[in-house]
Formats: sequence, C-alpha cells, structure tokens
Amino acid sequence: MTTMPARSLTQAEVDERFAFATELIAEAGALAASYFADIESLEVTSKGPQDVVSQADVNTELLIRERLAERFPDDAFFGEESGPHGVEGATGIWVVDPIDGTQPFTLGLSSWCVSIAFIQGSVMEIGLVFSPPADELFSAQRGRGATLNGRPISVSPAASLRDGMVGIGYSTRTDPEILLDTMGRLLRQGGMFQRNGSGALTLCYVACGRLIGYVEMHINSWDCLAALLLITEAGGQVNDFLEGNALHDGNRIIAGPPALYESLASLLPENG
Repeated sequence: MTTMPARSLTQAEVDERFAFATELIAEAGALAASYFADIESLEVTSKGPQDVVSQADVNTELLIRERLAERFPDDAFFGEESGPHGVEGATGIWVVDPIDGTQPFTLGLSSWCVSIAFIQGSVMEIGLVFSPPADELFSAQRGRGATLNGRPISVSPAASLRDGMVGIGYSTRTDPEILLDTMGRLLRQGGMFQRNGSGALTLCYVACGRLIGYVEMHINSWDCLAALLLITEAGGQVNDFLEGNALHDGNRIIAGPPALYESLASLLPENG
C-alpha cells in the first residue's frame, strides 16, 4: 500500500522538481542515446523470458538517481534496476524507468524511452517521458495539462473501438490466454491492436491521440506512472492504478478517452 507522505509539498516545491526533472530527463536521454548509437558493444544480460537489461539501463538510472539525490536529498527513489530507496513515509517518490523498451533498444529499434514520475502518496504530480530517437518530450504536471515538445496535447475523440488502434501490452508474468482473449474481443468488435515493446511510449501515444486506448493485464509502476498522468492531463481516463500495493507489485491498466473507457475495460477479464 502506498503510504501517505509526512507532509505535502508546496506548489513551488513541486514546480522546482518539475523544472529540474525536465532538464534531467534530457541529460539521461542523451546518455541512453549514446549507448544506443553503439549497441554492438552493449553488455546485455537476461532477467527472465523476454526481459533483458544492459549497462545502458543501469548507468542511465544511476545518473538520474544521483542527480535527484544531490538536489532533493529527502525525496525517495524507486527505479526499475535499483528498486525502492526510502519509500515508506517519504514526502515524495521519484519512480523511474531509465530505458523503457530495453529489448527494442538492444535490437536497434526506436521504440524506447526514458520515464520519470513523481508522486506524493497516491497522487501523481509529475510525468515526463522522453523519446530520444524521435526527439519527443511528453510532459505533464498535475492540474496543468499535458504537452508534447511544449505544445498542448489531448486524447483521441474516438467514440468506437473501430475508430483507431488500441495499444495492448503483454508481460510473461500473465497467462498468454488472457492476451489472446483480449485481442479476440477487440478484433471481433472491429478494432485493431498495436504493440511496440514500450508501455510508457505506447501510453504517451494515447495521451496525444495517436492511439485510442491502452489495456494490459499487468504492468509495473515504473513503466507507466509518468504516462498515466499524461493521459489524465490530456483529458483521458485511467483506472486507479496505485490501489493496493501496485507501486511495488504492479497492476492492470485501462486508459483512453472517457467515451471509450468502458469498451476498453471490457477487453480485459474481470479477474486474472
């Protein structure tokens, strides 16, 4: 369960973090991109089926963690590679995926990004996702809307699953039959699916209207929190991802335009 912070930050303190993180994600993206430019020399190891990690992930996370610790020493940190640090009772928590889409990254594909979120308790305050290959920075702060490279974005006006493509995520932690059932339900309703290997980036495409929704039976918090704030600030609707112990254990995702939310929710089983 996400614990409540010892105190609430002032708006000025959140603004300071947003400005710093915006600069930091560009620095982290540049570091990751330098590894991407020389992927033949990357050291890649397996964490499990279809799950890999490279020194690019580790070193990019280390850069982000060290910069944040220097500037905001009282903030907690939760990174994909290094795990949680000082999370319980923290005033705020940085939730970071240094390279979301590591497998595409190591294969030379462009569907990867850096994701940085900041939360207070169960409230998402800051969401930043940077795609170095596309030079696209998706940015959101609670109550202030969402932007792509500084320009306001909004979710699709789609009213039917037939009106576009739905991102469908998959993890080997879940039953393949659930994925097949989900795709079947979508296709039978005249819809179409898309998957690029990066949950964060795909969710950002929902935020800016390129995709009409996203569903996944289980995704980790570092893969999605920043992008979920982007979707809500872009006028979309998402499920209560952080309920229970989802910060640590992950949860399902349903995200898209409000008019499509129930249709998207019907694609996933109620339990599973």
